[in-house]
Amino acid sequence: MRPVWAGGRAVGDLGPIIGGELLAGDLEFGDPIAVADAELLAPIGSFPRNIFCIGKNYRAHALEFTTSGFDASSGAVAPGDAIPTAPIVFSKPFTSVIGPGEVIESHPHLTSKLDYEAELAVVIGRGGRDIARADALDHVFGYTIVNDVTARDRQQTHRQWLLGKGLDTFCPMGPAVVTADEVDLAETVVECRVNGELRQHASVADLIFDVPTLICDLSAGMTLVAGDLIATGTPAGVGIGFDPPRFLRPGDEVAATIEPIGTLTNRIG
Repeated sequence: MRPVWAGGRAVGDLGPIIGGELLAGDLEFGDPIAVADAELLAPIGSFPRNIFCIGKNYRAHALEFTTSGFDASSGAVAPGDAIPTAPIVFSKPFTSVIGPGEVIESHPHLTSKLDYEAELAVVIGRGGRDIARADALDHVFGYTIVNDVTARDRQQTHRQWLLGKGLDTFCPMGPAVVTADEVDLAETVVECRVNGELRQHASVADLIFDVPTLICDLSAGMTLVAGDLIATGTPAGVGIGFDPPRFLRPGDEVAATIEPIGTLTNRIG
């Protein structure tokens, strides 16, 4: 589902809506329908925007990743040095975005080590550059859920993370964007289940670099625009955190839950 302009033409760019540049009269509102009767699309995915991602932003995950043997981004790292001293930033292409219920391609010709990462994602509503930390939350439109799907072998081989995390369908997003006033970051919990089994559970309050810090750092000398996304990092409990690792297989179902946003569910194809 996506909104339409008055006159019935589908909105192709949600940026002006998110940025508050449009009045309600510019859009056409139809009769309400039940969510169960609708096919939900990725809330931010039909137009090109930046998808910034933060690596190793929970202490327990930073430790599990560093000791997994798959962290080739900075050579050999002792467990005591696993905690980042500044945000680790990478990106996903907007072409990797899919919505709730869509199938995650397993890309068997490219990877045999497919992993999940449930994350809270920030949706920028008011753009800016050199945003002060104290003002950062004023630039947030709302929040959604992202599954930072990863091909661990490609991530390891290429050292930089883009090629392991940017394949088509590797950025499931949704099921909705909840406006910032509805989300208490101090009380927000990230959970992920694989085939019904709880794998990840952590509070957003445990982020090493919190949301205001991320917005401040990302906007230093670089302009953020309405509709940009910041995936804030994943907690411990990903597949490589197990011994032996528990990678995803075709038919597996991954469900990431963050209330009050809801649950983002996708199956591996």
